[in-house]
Amino acid sequence: MLSRRTLLQAAALAPLGTPRIAAAQPTRVLKFVPQADLAVVDPIWTTAEVTRNHGLLVYDTLFGLDAAFRPVPQMAEAATTEDGDKTWKISLRSGLMFHDGSPVLARDVVASLQRWGKKDSFGQVLMASTDQISAPDDHTIQFRLKRPFPLLTTALGKPNSSIAAIMPERLARTDPSVQVKEVIGSGPYRFKADERVPGSLAVYERFDKYLPRDGSQPAWTAGPKIAHFDRVEWHTLPDPATAAAALTAGEIDWWEWPSADLLPMLRAANGVRVAVNDPTGNIAIMRMNQLWPPFDNAAIRRAMLGAVNQEDFMTAVAGTDHSIWQTGVGFFCPNSPLASKVGMDALTSPRDPAAVKHALADAGYKHERVVLLGANDLAVVKAECDVGADMMKRIGMNVDYQVRDWGTVVQRRAIKDSPEKGGWNVFFTGTRGLDQMTPATHIALRGNGADAWPGWPNSPKLEELRQAWFDATDLAAQQKIGQEMQRQAFIDVPYIPLGFYLTPTAYRSDLTGFVQGVPVFWNVRRSA
Repeated sequence: MLSRRTLLQAAALAPLGTPRIAAAQPTRVLKFVPQADLAVVDPIWTTAEVTRNHGLLVYDTLFGLDAAFRPVPQMAEAATTEDGDKTWKISLRSGLMFHDGSPVLARDVVASLQRWGKKDSFGQVLMASTDQISAPDDHTIQFRLKRPFPLLTTALGKPNSSIAAIMPERLARTDPSVQVKEVIGSGPYRFKADERVPGSLAVYERFDKYLPRDGSQPAWTAGPKIAHFDRVEWHTLPDPATAAAALTAGEIDWWEWPSADLLPMLRAANGVRVAVNDPTGNIAIMRMNQLWPPFDNAAIRRAMLGAVNQEDFMTAVAGTDHSIWQTGVGFFCPNSPLASKVGMDALTSPRDPAAVKHALADAGYKHERVVLLGANDLAVVKAECDVGADMMKRIGMNVDYQVRDWGTVVQRRAIKDSPEKGGWNVFFTGTRGLDQMTPATHIALRGNGADAWPGWPNSPKLEELRQAWFDATDLAAQQKIGQEMQRQAFIDVPYIPLGFYLTPTAYRSDLTGFVQGVPVFWNVRRSA
Protein backbone atom coordinates (compact mmCIF):
# COMPACT_ATOMS: atom_id res chain seq x y z
CA MET A 1 0.00 0.00 0.00
CA LEU A 2 1.29 3.45 -0.85
CA SER A 3 2.02 5.74 2.09
CA ARG A 4 0.30 9.10 2.50
CA ARG A 5 3.63 10.81 1.74
CA THR A 6 4.03 8.83 -1.53
CA LEU A 7 0.50 9.66 -2.61
CA LEU A 8 0.95 13.36 -1.85
CA GLN A 9 4.28 13.51 -3.68
CA ALA A 10 2.81 11.79 -6.69
CA ALA A 11 -0.10 14.19 -6.71
CA ALA A 12 2.22 17.15 -6.38
CA LEU A 13 4.26 16.07 -9.40
CA ALA A 14 1.17 15.45 -11.52
CA PRO A 15 -0.47 18.17 -13.65
CA LEU A 16 -2.46 20.55 -11.48
CA GLY A 17 -6.21 20.07 -11.59
CA THR A 18 -8.88 22.59 -10.72
CA PRO A 19 -8.76 25.16 -9.32
CA ARG A 20 -5.95 26.22 -11.65
CA ILE A 21 -3.90 29.40 -11.53
CA ALA A 22 -2.49 30.79 -14.75
CA ALA A 23 1.11 29.59 -15.12
CA ALA A 24 2.42 32.78 -16.72
CA GLN A 25 3.72 34.98 -13.89
CA PRO A 26 3.70 38.72 -14.59
CA THR A 27 6.85 40.23 -13.13
CA ARG A 28 4.82 42.71 -11.10
CA VAL A 29 2.38 40.19 -9.56
CA LEU A 30 3.18 38.01 -6.53
CA LYS A 31 1.00 34.94 -5.98
CA PHE A 32 0.99 33.62 -2.43
CA VAL A 33 -0.66 30.69 -0.64
CA PRO A 34 -1.42 31.68 2.98
CA GLN A 35 -1.57 29.28 5.91
CA ALA A 36 -5.38 29.48 5.80
CA ASP A 37 -8.19 31.46 4.24
CA LEU A 38 -8.47 35.12 5.26
CA ALA A 39 -11.84 34.85 7.02
CA VAL A 40 -11.42 37.96 9.20
CA VAL A 41 -9.90 41.23 7.93
CA ASP A 42 -9.85 43.21 11.19
CA PRO A 43 -6.45 42.70 12.92
CA ILE A 44 -7.80 44.03 16.22
CA TRP A 45 -10.86 41.79 16.39
CA THR A 46 -8.88 38.54 16.17
CA THR A 47 -5.40 37.30 17.02
CA ALA A 48 -5.34 34.85 14.08
CA GLU A 49 -1.94 34.96 12.41
CA VAL A 50 -3.39 35.02 8.91
CA THR A 51 -5.23 38.24 9.82
CA ARG A 52 -2.09 39.70 11.41
CA ASN A 53 -0.15 38.99 8.17
CA HIS A 54 -2.91 40.72 6.21
CA GLY A 55 -2.79 43.61 8.67
CA LEU A 56 0.93 44.15 8.13
CA LEU A 57 0.29 44.50 4.39
CA VAL A 58 -2.46 47.07 4.77
CA TYR A 59 -1.75 48.96 7.99
CA ASP A 60 1.32 50.65 9.37
CA THR A 61 2.41 51.03 12.99
CA LEU A 62 4.10 53.84 14.90
CA PHE A 63 7.13 51.66 15.59
CA GLY A 64 8.62 48.53 14.08
CA LEU A 65 10.81 45.72 15.40
CA ASP A 66 14.40 45.51 14.18
CA ALA A 67 16.75 42.53 13.94
CA ALA A 68 17.81 42.95 17.58
CA PHE A 69 14.13 42.89 18.69
CA ARG A 70 14.25 46.60 19.51
CA PRO A 71 11.38 49.02 18.73
CA VAL A 72 12.40 51.72 16.25
CA PRO A 73 10.34 54.55 14.70
CA GLN A 74 8.20 53.62 11.70
CA MET A 75 5.26 56.00 11.21
CA ALA A 76 6.76 57.97 14.06
CA GLU A 77 9.43 60.54 13.34
CA ALA A 78 10.69 60.55 16.92
CA ALA A 79 9.65 60.02 20.53
CA THR A 80 10.65 62.05 23.60
CA THR A 81 9.86 61.82 27.30
CA GLU A 82 9.37 64.39 30.04
CA ASP A 83 8.28 64.53 33.68
CA GLY A 84 10.35 61.58 34.82
CA ASP A 85 9.27 59.50 31.80
CA LYS A 86 5.57 59.93 32.66
CA THR A 87 4.88 62.06 29.59
CA TRP A 88 5.66 60.76 26.09
CA LYS A 89 5.41 62.84 22.95
CA ILE A 90 5.49 61.01 19.62
CA SER A 91 5.71 63.02 16.41
CA LEU A 92 4.43 61.67 13.08
CA ARG A 93 6.44 61.64 9.87
CA SER A 94 5.22 64.19 7.35
CA GLY A 95 3.23 63.16 4.29
CA LEU A 96 1.61 59.97 5.62
CA MET A 97 -1.68 59.20 3.88
CA PHE A 98 -4.48 56.67 4.22
CA HIS A 99 -5.66 54.58 1.29
CA ASP A 100 -8.82 56.68 1.01
CA GLY A 101 -6.69 59.76 0.29
CA SER A 102 -7.03 61.42 3.70
CA PRO A 103 -3.91 62.46 5.63
CA VAL A 104 -2.84 60.51 8.70
CA LEU A 105 -3.42 62.82 11.67
CA ALA A 106 -2.64 62.45 15.34
CA ARG A 107 -6.31 62.07 16.21
CA ASP A 108 -6.50 59.00 13.92
CA VAL A 109 -3.61 57.50 15.83
CA VAL A 110 -5.16 58.27 19.22
CA ALA A 111 -8.47 56.62 18.28
CA SER A 112 -6.66 53.62 16.79
CA LEU A 113 -4.54 53.08 19.89
CA GLN A 114 -7.56 53.41 22.16
CA ARG A 115 -9.39 50.71 20.20
CA TRP A 116 -6.33 48.44 20.14
CA GLY A 117 -5.67 49.02 23.85
CA LYS A 118 -9.09 47.72 24.82
CA LYS A 119 -8.54 44.41 23.02
CA ASP A 120 -4.82 43.60 22.93
CA SER A 121 -3.19 41.95 25.94
CA PHE A 122 -0.10 44.19 25.95
CA GLY A 123 -2.22 47.22 25.09
CA GLN A 124 -4.45 46.62 28.09
CA VAL A 125 -1.46 46.89 30.41
CA LEU A 126 -0.27 50.06 28.70
CA MET A 127 -3.73 51.62 28.96
CA ALA A 128 -3.98 50.68 32.64
CA SER A 129 -0.80 52.71 33.16
CA THR A 130 -2.12 55.66 31.15
CA ASP A 131 -4.11 58.64 32.37
CA GLN A 132 -4.69 60.11 28.92
CA ILE A 133 -3.75 59.81 25.25
CA SER A 134 -4.29 63.02 23.33
CA ALA A 135 -3.48 64.83 20.09
CA PRO A 136 -2.19 68.34 21.00
CA ASP A 137 -1.84 69.02 17.27
CA ASP A 138 -2.17 67.15 13.97
CA HIS A 139 1.32 65.66 14.17
CA THR A 140 1.80 64.90 17.88
CA ILE A 141 0.51 62.05 20.04
CA GLN A 142 0.89 62.55 23.77
CA PHE A 143 0.74 59.91 26.51
CA ARG A 144 0.28 61.08 30.09
CA LEU A 145 1.13 58.08 32.27
CA LYS A 146 0.26 57.25 35.86
CA ARG A 147 3.74 55.79 36.24
CA PRO A 148 6.72 55.25 33.94
CA PHE A 149 6.16 52.53 31.34
CA PRO A 150 9.53 51.75 29.69
CA LEU A 151 7.96 49.25 27.28
CA LEU A 152 5.63 51.80 25.66
CA THR A 153 7.33 51.80 22.25
CA THR A 154 7.73 48.01 22.41
CA ALA A 155 3.97 47.68 22.82
CA LEU A 156 3.22 50.05 19.95
CA GLY A 157 5.69 48.33 17.61
CA LYS A 158 5.26 44.64 18.35
CA PRO A 159 4.54 42.39 15.36
CA ASN A 160 2.65 39.95 17.60
CA SER A 161 -1.09 39.72 17.25
CA SER A 162 -2.77 42.10 17.65
CA ILE A 163 -0.62 44.77 16.03
CA ALA A 164 -1.29 48.40 16.95
CA ALA A 165 -2.73 49.06 13.49
CA ILE A 166 -3.40 52.70 12.62
CA MET A 167 -6.64 53.40 10.76
CA PRO A 168 -8.82 56.49 10.15
CA GLU A 169 -10.58 57.82 13.24
CA ARG A 170 -14.03 57.12 11.75
CA LEU A 171 -13.18 53.40 11.63
CA ALA A 172 -11.16 53.33 14.84
CA ARG A 173 -14.27 54.45 16.72
CA THR A 174 -15.74 50.98 16.02
CA ASP A 175 -16.25 48.93 19.17
CA PRO A 176 -13.30 46.47 19.27
CA SER A 177 -15.72 43.58 19.81
CA VAL A 178 -17.22 44.41 16.39
CA GLN A 179 -15.30 44.05 13.13
CA VAL A 180 -14.61 47.21 11.13
CA LYS A 181 -16.68 47.55 7.96
CA GLU A 182 -13.88 48.89 5.77
CA VAL A 183 -10.21 47.97 5.45
CA ILE A 184 -8.42 51.32 5.20
CA GLY A 185 -4.83 51.65 6.35
CA SER A 186 -1.74 53.61 5.40
CA GLY A 187 0.55 50.66 4.66
CA PRO A 188 2.40 49.77 1.46
CA TYR A 189 -0.52 47.79 -0.01
CA ARG A 190 -4.21 48.57 -0.39
CA PHE A 191 -6.80 45.83 0.19
CA LYS A 192 -9.09 45.20 -2.81
CA ALA A 193 -12.36 44.40 -1.10
CA ASP A 194 -14.12 44.28 -4.48
CA GLU A 195 -11.96 41.32 -5.54
CA ARG A 196 -12.17 39.31 -2.36
CA VAL A 197 -13.59 35.82 -2.79
CA PRO A 198 -14.09 34.24 0.66
CA GLY A 199 -12.46 30.83 0.80
CA SER A 200 -10.45 31.46 -2.34
CA LEU A 201 -8.86 34.85 -3.02
CA ALA A 202 -7.68 38.08 -1.39
CA VAL A 203 -6.03 40.81 -3.46
CA TYR A 204 -3.79 43.76 -2.60
CA GLU A 205 -2.54 46.60 -4.81
CA ARG A 206 0.57 48.67 -4.27
CA PHE A 207 -0.33 51.99 -2.67
CA ASP A 208 1.52 54.55 -4.76
CA LYS A 209 1.17 57.26 -2.09
CA TYR A 210 2.99 55.22 0.54
CA LEU A 211 6.15 56.87 1.87
CA PRO A 212 8.76 54.29 2.95
CA ARG A 213 10.95 55.27 5.84
CA ASP A 214 14.44 56.37 4.84
CA GLY A 215 17.63 55.08 6.29
CA SER A 216 18.14 51.75 8.00
CA GLN A 217 18.15 48.28 6.48
CA PRO A 218 14.81 46.44 6.45
CA ALA A 219 14.53 43.85 9.23
CA TRP A 220 11.46 42.20 10.74
CA THR A 221 8.92 45.05 10.67
CA ALA A 222 11.44 47.92 10.76
CA GLY A 223 13.14 50.00 8.09
CA PRO A 224 11.97 50.97 4.60
CA LYS A 225 8.96 49.04 3.30
CA ILE A 226 9.44 48.96 -0.47
CA ALA A 227 6.59 47.46 -2.50
CA HIS A 228 8.22 45.91 -5.58
CA PHE A 229 5.01 44.26 -6.82
CA ASP A 230 2.03 46.12 -8.20
CA ARG A 231 -0.26 43.38 -7.01
CA VAL A 232 -0.20 40.65 -4.35
CA GLU A 233 -2.71 37.82 -4.64
CA TRP A 234 -3.47 35.39 -1.81
CA HIS A 235 -4.80 32.09 -3.21
CA THR A 236 -6.39 29.62 -0.79
CA LEU A 237 -5.90 26.17 -2.36
CA PRO A 238 -7.85 23.04 -1.43
CA ASP A 239 -5.01 20.85 -0.12
CA PRO A 240 -1.22 20.65 0.31
CA ALA A 241 -0.70 18.52 -2.80
CA THR A 242 -2.39 21.15 -4.96
CA ALA A 243 -0.27 23.90 -3.43
CA ALA A 244 2.93 21.90 -3.97
CA ALA A 245 2.03 21.22 -7.58
CA ALA A 246 1.25 24.89 -8.21
CA LEU A 247 4.56 25.96 -6.67
CA THR A 248 6.70 23.48 -8.61
CA ALA A 249 4.90 24.42 -11.84
CA GLY A 250 5.50 28.13 -11.26
CA GLU A 251 1.78 28.87 -10.96
CA ILE A 252 2.32 30.38 -7.52
CA ASP A 253 5.37 32.14 -6.12
CA TRP A 254 5.30 31.53 -2.39
CA TRP A 255 3.69 28.96 -0.08
CA GLU A 256 3.70 30.13 3.51
CA TRP A 257 3.44 26.81 5.37
CA PRO A 258 4.25 23.67 3.34
CA SER A 259 3.19 20.46 5.05
CA ALA A 260 6.02 18.39 6.55
CA ASP A 261 5.24 15.47 4.20
CA LEU A 262 6.15 17.51 1.15
CA LEU A 263 9.30 19.30 2.30
CA PRO A 264 11.74 16.67 0.90
CA MET A 265 10.09 16.87 -2.52
CA LEU A 266 10.07 20.67 -2.49
CA ARG A 267 13.74 20.81 -1.51
CA ALA A 268 14.57 18.64 -4.51
CA ALA A 269 12.36 20.52 -6.99
CA ASN A 270 13.93 22.73 -9.64
CA GLY A 271 13.21 26.42 -9.20
CA VAL A 272 12.04 26.10 -5.57
CA ARG A 273 13.75 27.09 -2.35
CA VAL A 274 12.83 26.04 1.18
CA ALA A 275 13.97 28.23 4.08
CA VAL A 276 13.20 29.05 7.71
CA ASN A 277 12.59 32.80 7.82
CA ASP A 278 11.40 32.95 11.44
CA PRO A 279 14.06 31.59 13.83
CA THR A 280 11.73 32.02 16.82
CA GLY A 281 9.51 29.20 15.52
CA ASN A 282 6.10 28.20 16.81
CA ILE A 283 4.73 26.53 19.92
CA ALA A 284 1.72 24.23 19.59
CA ILE A 285 -0.91 24.53 22.29
CA MET A 286 -4.09 22.90 23.53
CA ARG A 287 -6.56 25.55 24.68
CA MET A 288 -9.48 24.60 26.93
CA ASN A 289 -12.63 26.64 27.53
CA GLN A 290 -12.77 27.40 31.24
CA LEU A 291 -16.28 28.85 31.19
CA TRP A 292 -18.02 25.47 30.87
CA PRO A 293 -17.68 21.87 32.11
CA PRO A 294 -15.56 19.87 32.08
CA PHE A 295 -12.62 22.26 31.77
CA ASP A 296 -13.98 24.82 34.22
CA ASN A 297 -12.58 22.33 36.76
CA ALA A 298 -8.85 22.97 37.39
CA ALA A 299 -8.34 19.41 38.64
CA ILE A 300 -9.54 18.06 35.29
CA ARG A 301 -7.21 20.44 33.44
CA ARG A 302 -4.30 19.27 35.59
CA ALA A 303 -5.18 15.65 34.92
CA MET A 304 -5.00 16.37 31.19
CA LEU A 305 -1.31 17.26 31.54
CA GLY A 306 -0.53 13.60 32.13
CA ALA A 307 -2.10 12.58 28.82
CA VAL A 308 0.02 14.82 26.58
CA ASN A 309 3.00 13.29 24.80
CA GLN A 310 4.70 16.21 23.09
CA GLU A 311 6.63 13.90 20.77
CA ASP A 312 3.38 12.55 19.31
CA PHE A 313 2.23 16.07 18.49
CA MET A 314 5.56 17.22 17.07
CA THR A 315 5.97 14.16 14.85
CA ALA A 316 2.50 14.75 13.42
CA VAL A 317 3.12 18.47 12.95
CA ALA A 318 6.69 18.52 11.65
CA GLY A 319 7.63 14.96 10.66
CA THR A 320 10.64 12.94 11.73
CA ASP A 321 13.28 15.65 11.23
CA HIS A 322 14.20 16.29 14.85
CA SER A 323 16.35 19.24 13.84
CA ILE A 324 13.24 21.40 13.37
CA TRP A 325 11.31 20.51 16.51
CA GLN A 326 11.82 19.83 20.20
CA THR A 327 9.91 18.57 23.21
CA GLY A 328 10.29 19.35 26.90
CA VAL A 329 8.66 22.70 26.21
CA GLY A 330 7.05 24.66 29.03
CA PHE A 331 5.20 27.95 29.18
CA PHE A 332 7.93 30.15 27.69
CA CYS A 333 9.77 29.85 24.39
CA PRO A 334 12.67 27.37 24.59
CA ASN A 335 16.13 28.93 24.86
CA SER A 336 14.62 32.32 25.75
CA PRO A 337 15.63 34.06 29.01
CA LEU A 338 12.44 33.04 30.87
CA ALA A 339 12.44 29.36 29.84
CA SER A 340 12.91 27.03 32.81
CA LYS A 341 12.48 23.43 34.01
CA VAL A 342 10.16 24.38 36.88
CA GLY A 343 7.26 21.92 37.11
CA MET A 344 8.17 20.15 33.87
CA ASP A 345 7.70 16.67 35.36
CA ALA A 346 4.01 17.17 34.64
CA LEU A 347 4.82 16.91 30.92
CA THR A 348 8.03 14.85 30.84
CA SER A 349 7.34 12.00 33.29
CA PRO A 350 6.28 8.60 31.82
CA ARG A 351 2.87 8.75 30.17
CA ASP A 352 0.14 6.44 31.52
CA PRO A 353 -3.28 6.85 29.84
CA ALA A 354 -4.95 4.45 32.28
CA ALA A 355 -3.74 6.51 35.24
CA VAL A 356 -4.99 9.69 33.55
CA LYS A 357 -8.41 8.09 33.04
CA HIS A 358 -8.61 7.37 36.78
CA ALA A 359 -7.35 10.88 37.62
CA LEU A 360 -10.10 12.39 35.46
CA ALA A 361 -12.75 10.37 37.26
CA ASP A 362 -11.33 11.34 40.65
CA ALA A 363 -11.35 15.00 39.54
CA GLY A 364 -15.06 14.82 38.72
CA TYR A 365 -15.23 14.13 34.97
CA LYS A 366 -18.67 12.61 34.31
CA HIS A 367 -18.29 11.68 30.64
CA GLU A 368 -19.58 15.08 29.51
CA ARG A 369 -19.45 15.74 25.79
CA VAL A 370 -16.27 17.60 24.81
CA VAL A 371 -16.63 19.70 21.65
CA LEU A 372 -13.29 19.84 19.88
CA LEU A 373 -13.01 22.47 17.15
CA GLY A 374 -10.89 20.99 14.36
CA ALA A 375 -9.53 22.69 11.23
CA ASN A 376 -9.31 20.86 7.92
CA ASP A 377 -7.49 23.49 5.83
CA LEU A 378 -4.44 24.27 7.99
CA ALA A 379 -2.19 21.20 7.95
CA VAL A 380 -0.33 21.99 11.17
CA VAL A 381 -3.50 22.55 13.18
CA LYS A 382 -5.23 19.56 11.57
CA ALA A 383 -2.33 17.36 12.71
CA GLU A 384 -2.57 18.72 16.26
CA CYS A 385 -6.34 18.20 16.31
CA ASP A 386 -6.12 14.61 15.04
CA VAL A 387 -3.55 13.65 17.67
CA GLY A 388 -5.49 15.53 20.34
CA ALA A 389 -8.80 13.87 19.49
CA ASP A 390 -7.19 10.43 19.65
CA MET A 391 -5.46 11.30 22.94
CA MET A 392 -8.70 12.40 24.57
CA LYS A 393 -10.58 9.32 23.38
CA ARG A 394 -7.86 7.03 24.78
CA ILE A 395 -8.30 8.55 28.26
CA GLY A 396 -12.05 8.00 28.12
CA MET A 397 -13.35 11.41 27.09
CA ASN A 398 -16.59 11.75 25.15
CA VAL A 399 -15.16 13.68 22.19
CA ASP A 400 -17.35 15.44 19.64
CA TYR A 401 -14.75 16.26 16.97
CA GLN A 402 -16.22 18.99 14.75
CA VAL A 403 -14.01 19.76 11.76
CA ARG A 404 -14.43 23.01 9.83
CA ASP A 405 -12.20 25.44 7.97
CA TRP A 406 -9.82 27.53 10.09
CA GLY A 407 -11.71 30.75 9.40
CA THR A 408 -14.83 29.23 10.93
CA VAL A 409 -12.84 28.01 13.93
CA VAL A 410 -11.42 31.51 14.48
CA GLN A 411 -14.89 33.02 14.52
CA ARG A 412 -16.53 30.27 16.56
CA ARG A 413 -13.85 30.22 19.25
CA ALA A 414 -14.88 33.79 20.14
CA ILE A 415 -18.34 32.52 21.19
CA LYS A 416 -18.79 32.35 24.97
CA ASP A 417 -22.07 30.43 24.91
CA SER A 418 -22.23 26.85 26.13
CA PRO A 419 -21.33 24.02 23.71
CA GLU A 420 -25.04 23.21 23.49
CA LYS A 421 -25.65 26.73 22.16
CA GLY A 422 -22.86 26.89 19.60
CA GLY A 423 -19.88 27.20 21.92
CA TRP A 424 -16.97 24.81 22.35
CA ASN A 425 -14.69 23.06 24.85
CA VAL A 426 -11.24 22.81 23.29
CA PHE A 427 -9.25 23.87 20.24
CA PHE A 428 -5.66 23.42 19.12
CA THR A 429 -3.46 26.08 17.61
CA GLY A 430 0.02 27.57 17.87
CA THR A 431 1.64 30.86 18.73
CA ARG A 432 4.95 32.27 17.54
CA GLY A 433 7.94 31.67 19.77
CA LEU A 434 8.37 35.44 19.76
CA ASP A 435 4.92 35.72 21.36
CA GLN A 436 5.97 33.49 24.26
CA MET A 437 9.30 35.11 25.12
CA THR A 438 7.85 37.45 27.75
CA PRO A 439 4.58 37.88 29.66
CA ALA A 440 4.02 41.15 27.79
CA THR A 441 3.02 39.41 24.56
CA HIS A 442 2.13 35.94 25.87
CA ILE A 443 -1.63 36.12 25.43
CA ALA A 444 -2.17 32.43 26.19
CA LEU A 445 -0.69 32.91 29.67
CA ARG A 446 -3.11 35.64 30.73
CA GLY A 447 -5.54 34.87 33.53
CA ASN A 448 -7.84 37.87 33.21
CA GLY A 449 -11.11 35.99 32.82
CA ALA A 450 -13.70 37.46 30.48
CA ASP A 451 -11.11 39.81 28.93
CA ALA A 452 -8.66 37.00 28.18
CA TRP A 453 -7.97 35.27 24.87
CA PRO A 454 -10.64 32.65 23.97
CA GLY A 455 -10.61 30.05 26.71
CA TRP A 456 -11.05 32.85 29.26
CA PRO A 457 -8.95 31.50 32.17
CA ASN A 458 -9.31 33.27 35.49
CA SER A 459 -6.09 33.27 37.50
CA PRO A 460 -5.52 36.23 39.82
CA LYS A 461 -2.12 34.81 40.78
CA LEU A 462 -0.90 34.71 37.16
CA GLU A 463 -2.10 38.27 36.68
CA GLU A 464 -0.33 39.37 39.86
CA LEU A 465 2.93 37.76 38.72
CA ARG A 466 2.56 39.28 35.26
CA GLN A 467 2.31 42.76 36.73
CA ALA A 468 5.32 42.01 38.93
CA TRP A 469 7.27 41.13 35.78
CA PHE A 470 6.42 44.53 34.30
CA ASP A 471 7.60 46.18 37.51
CA ALA A 472 10.86 44.18 37.75
CA THR A 473 14.00 46.24 37.26
CA ASP A 474 16.48 43.62 35.98
CA LEU A 475 16.66 40.32 34.11
CA ALA A 476 17.40 38.24 37.20
CA ALA A 477 14.20 39.45 38.85
CA GLN A 478 12.24 38.83 35.65
CA GLN A 479 13.60 35.28 35.40
CA LYS A 480 12.59 34.51 38.96
CA ILE A 481 9.09 35.77 38.23
CA GLY A 482 9.02 33.70 35.03
CA GLN A 483 9.75 30.58 37.08
CA GLU A 484 6.91 31.41 39.45
CA MET A 485 4.57 32.01 36.52
CA GLN A 486 5.41 28.58 35.11
CA ARG A 487 4.88 26.98 38.52
CA GLN A 488 1.47 28.65 38.77
CA ALA A 489 0.59 27.74 35.18
CA PHE A 490 1.00 24.06 36.00
CA ILE A 491 -1.56 24.59 38.79
CA ASP A 492 -4.10 26.69 36.90
CA VAL A 493 -3.38 25.26 33.41
CA PRO A 494 -4.47 28.14 31.15
CA TYR A 495 -3.39 25.91 28.24
CA ILE A 496 -1.13 22.92 27.61
CA PRO A 497 2.11 23.37 25.62
CA LEU A 498 2.58 20.65 22.99
CA GLY A 499 6.11 21.35 21.70
CA PHE A 500 8.23 23.76 19.66
CA TYR A 501 8.76 23.61 15.89
CA LEU A 502 10.28 25.69 13.13
CA THR A 503 8.09 26.47 10.11
CA PRO A 504 9.90 26.26 6.78
CA THR A 505 8.45 28.33 3.96
CA ALA A 506 8.81 27.57 0.23
CA TYR A 507 9.09 29.98 -2.70
CA ARG A 508 10.27 30.26 -6.28
CA SER A 509 14.03 30.67 -6.51
CA ASP A 510 13.77 33.89 -8.50
CA LEU A 511 12.37 35.70 -5.43
CA THR A 512 14.79 37.61 -3.22
CA GLY A 513 14.64 40.22 -0.48
CA PHE A 514 12.89 38.22 2.27
CA VAL A 515 13.37 39.58 5.78
CA GLN A 516 13.40 37.41 8.87
CA GLY A 517 10.33 37.15 11.04
CA VAL A 518 6.64 36.94 10.28
CA PRO A 519 5.64 36.89 6.58
CA VAL A 520 5.84 40.39 5.11
CA PHE A 521 5.66 41.34 1.44
CA TRP A 522 7.65 44.53 1.24
CA ASN A 523 11.22 44.30 -0.11
CA VAL A 524 10.49 40.93 -1.74
CA ARG A 525 11.29 41.17 -5.44
CA ARG A 526 11.64 39.00 -8.52
CA SER A 527 15.15 38.83 -9.95
CA ALA A 528 15.65 39.55 -13.64
